[in-house]
Amino acid sequence: MKKCKTKIQGLILIESKKFFDERGYFFESYNEKIYSEIGIKNKFVQDNFSISKKNVLRGLHYQKKNPQGKLISVIKGSILDIAVDIRKNSKSYGKYESFFLSENDCKQLWIPENFAHGFLTLSSNTIVTYKCTELYNPKDQNTIIWNDKDLNISWGIKKPIVSEKDKKGFLFKNIS
Repeated sequence: MKKCKTKIQGLILIESKKFFDERGYFFESYNEKIYSEIGIKNKFVQDNFSISKKNVLRGLHYQKKNPQGKLISVIKGSILDIAVDIRKNSKSYGKYESFFLSENDCKQLWIPENFAHGFLTLSSNTIVTYKCTELYNPKDQNTIIWNDKDLNISWGIKKPIVSEKDKKGFLFKNIS
């Protein structure tokens, strides 16, 4: 596995090596020892799995009291993945970084605690899985509105499919 440099400290893009033969390919999607060596020493307590149509936008989600670190993978299809730094004392507070992840590249994205996270599906029936360091708590989950003007995220789409809950997200300047 290869750790790739990102613009925002704490985010880690991981490239896994694929092993091909006449049957298809194989790659290691998680190895506690190797991930610890590249800086991911967290314990994972929950795995999530989502299937979405093309142009579905999920997020930007975060938990305040029980922040979740997330290890994002795409099983099928492709996504534009967004991580927004909401660490108040960070040099990159209020900045975001975007990543293209797909089933073909076998890349994973580590998003540490205290980031808001969202993604846009770029293909039909996209399957995304992610490991979390804390359990989901619906009473603690918060959402920053996907089209917040201060964040000015370049999603590449004007009218994504967004849940009613996500349409009611906060403006970034109002998160506490």
